[in-house]
Formats: sequence, C-alpha cells, structure tokens
Amino acid sequence: MKKKKVLFIINPISGGRKKNSISSMIEKHLDHQLFDYEIVETEYAGHAAVLATENRAEKDILVAVGGDGTINEIAQALKGSNCCLGIIPQGSGNGLARHLGISLHVSKAIEQLNYSEEVCIDTAELNGHFFVSIAGIGFDSLIAEMFTQSKTRGFIGYASLSTVEFFKYQEQSYQLIVDGKKLERDAFLIAFANSNQFGYNTKISPKASLQDGSIDVCIVKKPRLDQMPLGMYQIWNAKAHESKLLEIIPGKEIQIKPNTLESANIDGESLKVGQEVLVKINPLSLKVWVKK
Repeated sequence: MKKKKVLFIINPISGGRKKNSISSMIEKHLDHQLFDYEIVETEYAGHAAVLATENRAEKDILVAVGGDGTINEIAQALKGSNCCLGIIPQGSGNGLARHLGISLHVSKAIEQLNYSEEVCIDTAELNGHFFVSIAGIGFDSLIAEMFTQSKTRGFIGYASLSTVEFFKYQEQSYQLIVDGKKLERDAFLIAFANSNQFGYNTKISPKASLQDGSIDVCIVKKPRLDQMPLGMYQIWNAKAHESKLLEIIPGKEIQIKPNTLESANIDGESLKVGQEVLVKINPLSLKVWVKK
C-alpha cells in the first residue's frame, strides 16, 4: 500500500501550551509504514492558511496542531480539494475535535491517525467568512470578542467573562428569514451550529450533524437565575434541545438583522461582520481524516 504524505502544521502558541515535545511524540506514535511526514510551525497570524494552500496539492493529509482558529484556517484552504484535514487539538475549547471524537491527549490523537479514514463533511460561511463548527451573534459574539482580548485563557477565563457579562447583556430583537420563511424573535444569542458545540463540551445543538446539508439555527432566550441550574445541566449532558429556552430551526440559508454588535463568533474567533448576517451551508465540501 502506498504511503500517505502528511504535513503537520503546528501553531506554537495556541491554547497557551508549549509544544516542544510534539515532534518526538509524532515520531514515536505515528505508524511509519502508513505515512511519510513533515512538520512545520506557523510564524504569524494567517500563516497556517498560507502553508495549507502551498501544500494541499502535494500532500494527502494536512494535520492542524492547534485550536479551532488554526483548524479553521487550514480547513478553509482545503475546502473543495482532495487533501484531508487531520486534527491534533491543542486549543482551549476544541469544539470540532470533541464533536469528531478526537482525543484531547496528544499521543492518543496521533495514534488515532493510524486507524482513521477519509470522511466528507459540511462547511458553512457567515457573510463570506468560512466556518466548520459553529458561529454566533449576540451574547456569544460579545464573549468571543472579549475572550480574544483577555490574558486568561482556558475554560476558567471563558466562564469568568461569561458570568460577569451575563448580568449586563439583554435580549435583542431579530428578524430572521430561514429558507424563505420569515420569523421574528427576541434572543439572548443566536448560534449557527454545523457541529454540536462551542467547545468545552457545551453542546448547544446535541443532534447537529456535519453531514446533513443544513445548519441548526439555535435561538436562545436569556434564562432567569432559577432556570440556570437546569439549563447548565442540559447543556453539559447533551440535552439542550429539550430546553424551553432554546428553539432549533434547521436551514440551508439564513438571513438575520439587525446584528447590533456588528460582530460574530466564527469558530471561536471574533470578527466584525456588519448589521446584516447571511449564513449559508456548503454540503460535503471538506475531507477530514477521522477514526473509523
């Protein structure tokens, strides 16, 4: 059997973790009878996308070693190509990796590459900005913007910001058009779920599929304090779809206005996108290398 050509693209600063040992772990745990591999580190913001674009025609698999932002960069470059995306999660939330069942332990994630296979998944875009896992507006985008600027990373930093801002932020009124159907909703946040979660196993849409050709539009009401224990239980136990505070509407094309913050959370990154939002699905447009 012909060996597959693999390039590991390592983001050395993602997730605030040192990655000095990853090269030796790849050498130890990757099956050399199946793969020929090279390793390269990113040197600046956006470099992962450049490296992916330069190597997608020559390699069979490009493995993103980083967080959801690094994965997004590489996946966008691989969309529509024959090159597969592999993942060794090294970020904070690691939403896509968790959805795909990829281990958060480096050695195990590398070993999973040895018995994985090629699978096609959906991708999506918000106002032309590519995403694989999840995007959102409202409270979601506010926290993403603040988290990007925060010096405290990881779940503690994310939870602290969310707790403080929760009491300040109020529901907004939105006009939606989902596959031609007009709706009006007041919402605390609206998430566009291609995968099932933001990260940290916070599953906003537990039944979301990466292969169904649609986006789950998750319209979330602001909970009262007495509703929060049940709400958190449902999110952490993959039962959010049972909540009275959440409405999930599947769609292929979604228009929403006004986005008063003018920003959006796109695979964990905060971007300015304007007051009108258009979300579209790209069915089965990305090849990923995941365990059988």
